[in-house]
Amino acid sequence: MGKAYIRAVRDNLPGVVHVFDHFHVIKLFNDKLSALRRELYNQASSDRHRKLLKGTRWLLLKNPENLDQDRNERQRLQQALALNLPLTIAYYLKEDLRQICSQPNKRTARRVLRDWQARARATDIRILLQFADTLAQHEEGILAYYDYPISTGPLEGTNTKIQAMKRQAFGFRDREFYKLKILGIHETKHALVG
Repeated sequence: MGKAYIRAVRDNLPGVVHVFDHFHVIKLFNDKLSALRRELYNQASSDRHRKLLKGTRWLLLKNPENLDQDRNERQRLQQALALNLPLTIAYYLKEDLRQICSQPNKRTARRVLRDWQARARATDIRILLQFADTLAQHEEGILAYYDYPISTGPLEGTNTKIQAMKRQAFGFRDREFYKLKILGIHETKHALVG
């Protein structure tokens, strides 16, 4: 959703519909949520509050259904949320934001997105106000998913595999061999040895 990417697409592919991947919308919000947690940590008045906030970054970013009961993650998250109202509001707005792309149609998704923006603006939390404005600016691109249900997830997964392969090999001197390894990356079957 960066301005440079949007400009590059508009300049080089005129008339193409720009679809903002739901993953990137959530990732951007998660970055804002982490920044809010960090800000609240720095403002915490007691060591107890700091200690509770310190270990919650990954708990806040995890989807609730992925919280590990054996590690008391749900309980630890609830303790941190009980401590701080702005963090609680931001966390539950994150969960609501995840619901936008699961709506049955574009019209309903638009209504849910605008409702989310209104609730974020009603909080008076600076980070949420900024994110509501960002969503308003990119609303058509976010909702374009309903016309073109595509995702960059598979592409990014492939790029991650390529980068991991490159790191494992400590680079490649032969470009043709490197290309062959990239083309063969999906053919590879990993087996546990030992």
